[in-house]
Amino acid sequence: MSSISDRPFLILSGPTASGKTAAALALARLAPIEIISVDSALVYRGMDIGTAKPTAAELAAVPHHLIDIIDPAESYSAARFVSDTRRLVAEIRERGRHPLLVGGTMLYIKALLEGLDDMPQSDPVIRAMLDARFKAEGSPAMHAELARVDPLTAARLAPGDTQRIQRALEVWHSSGQPLSSFHQRKTAAPSNPPPAFMVSLEPAERSWLHHRIALRFEQMMADGFVDEVLRLRQRADLNVDLPSIRCVGYRQVWEALDQGLDLHDPTVLADVVDKGMAATRQLAKRQITWLRSMPWRTPVACDESNALEQVVALMQPHLS
Repeated sequence: MSSISDRPFLILSGPTASGKTAAALALARLAPIEIISVDSALVYRGMDIGTAKPTAAELAAVPHHLIDIIDPAESYSAARFVSDTRRLVAEIRERGRHPLLVGGTMLYIKALLEGLDDMPQSDPVIRAMLDARFKAEGSPAMHAELARVDPLTAARLAPGDTQRIQRALEVWHSSGQPLSSFHQRKTAAPSNPPPAFMVSLEPAERSWLHHRIALRFEQMMADGFVDEVLRLRQRADLNVDLPSIRCVGYRQVWEALDQGLDLHDPTVLADVVDKGMAATRQLAKRQITWLRSMPWRTPVACDESNALEQVVALMQPHLS
């Protein structure tokens, strides 16, 4: 039998609201694991309700990593995730425990298993120019420009996905090459299945996931999500252009407050909630698309009644 140190990465993934946390905690009751979060929103301190962060009891039940590690004014990258995760995996295995990667930020999984694309670093001058243009022209117009210079990337990005549209245009302006060309180099290279065993929670019926997303959003609002955003807005160093505030839910509430809307008005609040749920459904759709591009994963229908038992049966042999 192989030792813990030379085993593949164990990953539990799936779209938002698919039941990853419950499955991970079930596994933690069966084996000595430590959870490494694969979530670009859970890294931020003070953003608890809108990110569906694990509860204090859940965090106490099993060691968690890469949660609450940076301030919302900071940025966290795929490169930093890879560095942090490789270090944590080694440390956890040295303790004789099993690292379990849990989350749905697919770019992080891709970067960890396939490496980072050798593309240009962020250029502050170009970024400032694009910031000004986005404010003046709007995201749909910039998306249209991206479609002219990099149609492949534009086709997979929504017109309102400001962060990724800007990054793609930044790559174009700094290198003269489309972002998609860097990805094509990576996918064109022959490769073996990655050194990982990944179980992916994916709904057979998309309506099941949409219902879960709606329930989660309703619970977030009941738990005081608007007040959480209001507390963040009291800080002078946070704005809607930061990656933290662009997280789904936060962005919709923040923009409504920027517009001076009264969120105590039930009609106004219902509209904001609808926009937040629509953005979350779009996120889930993108996550599922990413997952289906990974043929080596082992999918489990998360809307089946015995989904939890299936995950445990698949994972348990890798935790012995």
